[in-house]
This record gives sequence, structure tokens and C-alpha cells, in this order.
Amino acid sequence: MYVVGREVAHRLLTLTGVLGDPVGHSRSPAMQNAAFEAVGLDWRYVKLPVAADAFAETVRALPGSGYRGANVTIPHKEAALAAADEADDAARAIGAANTLTFEGGRLHATNTDAPGLIAALPREPRGLSALVLGAGGAGRAAAWALREAGAEVSVWNRTPERAAVLAKDLGVASVEAPTAAELVVNATSVGLKPADAIEELPVAWIDPPTLAIDLVYGDHETPFAAWAEAGGAEVVDGLEVLVRQGALSFERWTGREAPLDAMRKAARASSRA
Repeated sequence: MYVVGREVAHRLLTLTGVLGDPVGHSRSPAMQNAAFEAVGLDWRYVKLPVAADAFAETVRALPGSGYRGANVTIPHKEAALAAADEADDAARAIGAANTLTFEGGRLHATNTDAPGLIAALPREPRGLSALVLGAGGAGRAAAWALREAGAEVSVWNRTPERAAVLAKDLGVASVEAPTAAELVVNATSVGLKPADAIEELPVAWIDPPTLAIDLVYGDHETPFAAWAEAGGAEVVDGLEVLVRQGALSFERWTGREAPLDAMRKAARASSRA
């Protein structure tokens, strides 16, 4: 609502946002708002911190507040799928959703983490041996995406039983200790804090891969990325993966081609800030 003199003008603003707990670190608002501006859309993307016990109620209230869609991050991705009226094949297979779209009174769920990861790779993973570190939501998306793209996938997790469950669900292998692979994905939380060290991931004793993908991003180089680079690996960082999955969300909501350069620039500038 905008007040001009004595006249009150109502302006309908299309909103999007990111739901999570926490979301303060998210670069998505800077990235998505830059994308809207680049294509001339008067849309806004905001941070939506929400606790687990309020997630379903919050999601259902968003369309009435002008929301077209929302991204979902930790720890709500499984709840997002459960709350949806409809879900695509990727979200159902992975068991989690990171993108919600409100259309015609219905809630549609998809998972852009998986195709975003593949889009961020500098080459096709078909035929490569791939090791995914972590069996949470991000690990499930990475394992499914790489399997679908033709890689030979193994999964490691600190709790071996969790890796075994993921492997059985997705038809991939699980390992009790990391083994050398041509492509390694860090889908753990190691690297989120500056004090994190590579010793928290039992990979220091294996040969680095030729291609490493770190799903963690922040204001500092992660220990996983530093380890991979020191071993001569080509590294794809978490911000590039964020841009790629965010671009797919943008296209889902707007029906327009995502301005990748504008999104990448904004995400990296936000990180430095």
C-alpha cells in the first residue's frame, strides 16, 4: 500500500522467497532480485525464516500474501514435498523439494538441486566414478542426479546406516569409508564454519579427484575445495551450483530464460560483501 497525498493506491507486488531455518546466510535474495531486475520484472525475493512446526501453515498462507513461489532450504526440503499437492518426478524420486510454485490454488513441488548440479558441471559425468559425501537432502539430490546422468555413484556418510538407506532407495552403492573417484561431491556441512578442517571429512588420505563439486558456499574457501585444488582437481564451488539451481527456479516461476550472468555476478558480490 502506497500513500500519495490523500489518495491510497494499492499495488500488487509479486513475491518470492526462501524458506529455511536459518536463512540469514542465503545469497539467493541478491541473486534472484538481480535476475528480476535484469529482465524487467517488478518482483521481490525475500528471506523467510520459519521453524519446522510452522512450516506447513506458513507455506499455505503465502499465496494469499502475493507469493508466486519459494525456494526451500535446510531443514524443510522433505516437509516441502509432503506439503505439496503435486510434485515432479525428480522431487518424488529424491524425496525432497527445494522449489515450490503456487498455481491455480495448488502447490507444485520440484527439485532443482539435482538438474542444477548437472548444469554446473564443466563436462558430462556419464561413465565417471562418483563419490557423494553426505546422505542428507543435498546428498540424495546429488546421488540421484549423477546416477541419472550415467555416473557410477557411491555414497559415504558419517553414519553408515544412513548411507546404506540412501543407496538402497536410489539404486547406488554405499561405502563405509571414502574411496578414490573421478568426481567427488561434498554434500556435508563441513565448510560452513571458518574453523572447519578437512580432517572432519576422511578424504585427506585418498587421491583427489579430477573434478570436485562443493555444495557449501560462504565467505571463505572451504577445506574441501582447498584439498581438491591442492591435488590438481578442477573445482566447482557452491555458488555456481546455487546459481544454476536458482536459474531453474526462476524459469519455473516466471516462464522466462534466466539471466545467468546477472545472477552469477550478484551471488558472488553478495558473498564478498
